[in-house]
Amino acid sequence: MVKKINLYKNYNIKNNDKGSIILIGSFDGLHLGHRKLFQKAKKLKSKTKLKIGVFTFDPIPKMFFSKDLINYRISNFNEKIKIFKNYNVDFIINQNFNKKFSKIKCNDFIKNILIKKIGMKYIYVSNNFKFGNKREGDVKLLQNNQKKYGYRVIKPSPLKIKNKVVSSSLIRKLLQDGNLNTANKYLNRLWTVEGVVKKGRQLGKTIGFPTANIEMQNYVIAKLGVYAVRVNLISNDNIYKGIANLGIRPTFNQKKILLEVNIFNFNKKIYGKRIRVEFVKFIRGEKKFKNISNLKKQIKLDIIKSKKSS
Repeated sequence: MVKKINLYKNYNIKNNDKGSIILIGSFDGLHLGHRKLFQKAKKLKSKTKLKIGVFTFDPIPKMFFSKDLINYRISNFNEKIKIFKNYNVDFIINQNFNKKFSKIKCNDFIKNILIKKIGMKYIYVSNNFKFGNKREGDVKLLQNNQKKYGYRVIKPSPLKIKNKVVSSSLIRKLLQDGNLNTANKYLNRLWTVEGVVKKGRQLGKTIGFPTANIEMQNYVIAKLGVYAVRVNLISNDNIYKGIANLGIRPTFNQKKILLEVNIFNFNKKIYGKRIRVEFVKFIRGEKKFKNISNLKKQIKLDIIKSKKSS
């Protein structure tokens, strides 16, 4: 049974969660490199008997500072919560990253938030971690204040596979290149997009392949094309196999990127329902067909491949 954990919207936490081991960062995707970090924190927890807390941000700071950076996230916050629970985290601080928070001076962040509000005893950070107004704070500043405030900075070495550092940036690139298998390997799970089913132009239904359509919101846009997928109806936890097209539907002269999912052996209306789409295998890139008949023939072939994959 997955344990219950305290979730704080900002850094005003309960007294019994103060004085803990803190892991701080965006943790987008929560990949194998992050898992290594949490495994080390778990060993420290066993040794010190301290709780493990995560200090993370929403929106991701990079998205806050770059307003045109829309399609960026690997995973949404719901998925992060689920994985944090599996990583044996005791509490989560989900900091609203806004203009006010971004203007906090780096020394004030250490003194007033990390020490006074959270009372951290250990902090895990990556080499490139920056914080405070104009991102003037860094790991060196945290290290210089260790003796003054009585905490310890832990800077783990990154996880490397085939001489490449497993990072959120690498996984985004893999998804964009259509290298789904490797991305899923580094994520240690299937890449997942969650959203509300919208009623579209029902183009799939008109050609005999009805689809549940969801918008990509802030998710990274993987390579446009056809994927074997699994679909989770969040309302009842049922999981179905299916096929999905991520793209602009060029045969129909559409322009907006949309995720269209054809769920096998399923005929219920699920408009307005939240679903999770797990990407199992990349089948082919998106292309424009000369006519609808050619498109239908290709979809039938795609479905055969998808059923073998999922």
